[in-house]
Amino acid sequence: MVSVRVQPCLLTVLLLNCFCCFVSSLYFHIRDAEVKCFREEIPDETLLLGNYRTQAYDQQRAESLPAPRDLRILVVAKDPDDKLVLSRTLGSEGRFKFTSHKPGGHQICLQPISSTLPLSAGGVLTVHLDIKVGEGTNNYTKIAAEDKLTELQLRIRQLTEQVQQIQKEQNYQRFREKYFHDVSHSTNMWIFWWPVVRSLYVVAIITWHTKSW
Repeated sequence: MVSVRVQPCLLTVLLLNCFCCFVSSLYFHIRDAEVKCFREEIPDETLLLGNYRTQAYDQQRAESLPAPRDLRILVVAKDPDDKLVLSRTLGSEGRFKFTSHKPGGHQICLQPISSTLPLSAGGVLTVHLDIKVGEGTNNYTKIAAEDKLTELQLRIRQLTEQVQQIQKEQNYQRFREKYFHDVSHSTNMWIFWWPVVRSLYVVAIITWHTKSW
């Protein structure tokens, strides 16, 4: 029987390949003044970067057209406690970002707040949205130019930041496990005590009726 031992550096590389692509893309339609929201699960102290672009969609011809020039998009983000962390009004194309201060599901909403007559008259917008989280938000080409890093220095920095992101993800997974454990424990306790409480209630009612007779 042959035993295989994975070296720490190799294990780190394997983890980086598995966990360091924190990028998601969304594609959806939205009407004038309509609000579209979604949730993004992220660890604490983690940067989220969103890039979007919009197009007007002609439903009769089933084709995309350039977005109205006066189109404005309201972007609102809230943390797991429903506290406001971002509120910005941008154009038909834009970028937004914020840093989480608490782990959990962050709600991000987009809403067109002004447009030309065709959109207001019943047209829709096509929205292309890309979300990057944590280390995936870094522009390493720009970092290398600004800090004058060699290729080796840049690679070491990239690996260091990726490892830090993995540690944040692992901490967040432990946080989620503890949360679900607590919920499961509370549910099990309720399932255990509910028949007891119900039985005591029935006994109390019978006793009261017996005394009243």
